[in-house]
Amino acid sequence: MAGRLPACVVDCGTGYTKLGYAGNTEPQFIVPSCIAIKESAKVGDQAQRRMMKGVDDLDFYIGDEAVDKPTYSTKWPIRHGIVEDWDLMERFMEQIIFKYLRAEPEDHYFLLTEPPLNTPENREYTAEIMFESFNVPGLYIAVQAEGYVIGSCIKHIPIAGRDITYFTQQLLREREVGIPPEQSLETAKAVKERFSYVCPDLVKEFNKYDTDGSKWIKQYTGINAISKKEFTIDVGYERFLGPEIFFHPEFANPDFTQPISEVVDEVIQNCPIDVRRPLYKNIVLSGGSTMFRDFGRRLQRDLKRTVDARLKMSEELSGGKLKPKPIDVQVITHHMQRYAVWFGGSMLASTPEFYQVCHTKKDYEEIGPSICRHNPVFGVMS
Repeated sequence: MAGRLPACVVDCGTGYTKLGYAGNTEPQFIVPSCIAIKESAKVGDQAQRRMMKGVDDLDFYIGDEAVDKPTYSTKWPIRHGIVEDWDLMERFMEQIIFKYLRAEPEDHYFLLTEPPLNTPENREYTAEIMFESFNVPGLYIAVQAEGYVIGSCIKHIPIAGRDITYFTQQLLREREVGIPPEQSLETAKAVKERFSYVCPDLVKEFNKYDTDGSKWIKQYTGINAISKKEFTIDVGYERFLGPEIFFHPEFANPDFTQPISEVVDEVIQNCPIDVRRPLYKNIVLSGGSTMFRDFGRRLQRDLKRTVDARLKMSEELSGGKLKPKPIDVQVITHHMQRYAVWFGGSMLASTPEFYQVCHTKKDYEEIGPSICRHNPVFGVMS
């Protein structure tokens, strides 16, 4: 074990990818999960759409460099936490490993993260890329959730940070005409990250902006990538309407209307009855999209209202004979929540037991990518 190089920990999110070496408390790099490529004009499927093989395959950028390339086509290979374009994802991983981590993949074990409901086929694709393209000695694909998992109670909502960006972009397009079209998404992303917050009451918030706009309306200044001239836009209702789609998802997606507070409540209600009260007291936020100001406070308030309404209903149905004990609802915010998944992976990959549960290159060559369909239970750690 002595002298072994630290494992590489990569947490690929919808909007940002966090990467670094095991044992650190924060990721060394945080880069946008996007890739800019030269793309052909012809219509076709993913395999046909690339312009030319060979030299042009090497002509691509990732992360912040990709965002600043107006003459390239910017793609986001991950949607709602799940990889959708494996060709682009392989090129993205190549740059992450060689350009950012500056690592020789043959010398490092890798820990990658995945969402709880990721498909076994996606795990196999990941194994093929890491073992065949990068020749890593060992791989562990860790679920982003932790602890004892009640698998039947996991819920997925089709809303991620990029959906907020798209919704903010749509709101700005309807009201502001000074934004260069090729920079509208980048502008919306900057507005979201710089000015957005979660409001307690939509109607009151609209009234605040209508009665005292100068106090609440902010200004965003950007530079046109082509003309190099400055442009300035006013940011008003977009500040609180963007994150509001977590609590009113029908604003952005008519097919999904269940607020996040109801989803959390439904998940806990599906759990065994003896663990429900502890779960209500221990709701932990994780991920970049939970970083909006007052997100935790709003979620806690809405969830408390839902729980109290249920207790009141049960009391009424019993004719006042049952007096349910109040349920304590607590949403926990903490300074590490943006990097919580990466930090957990870093701590795990820095333990000696981690190397015992990794899938090795030897196992992969003997059995094939199916070894990554299921991860070994951490029996060695008990």
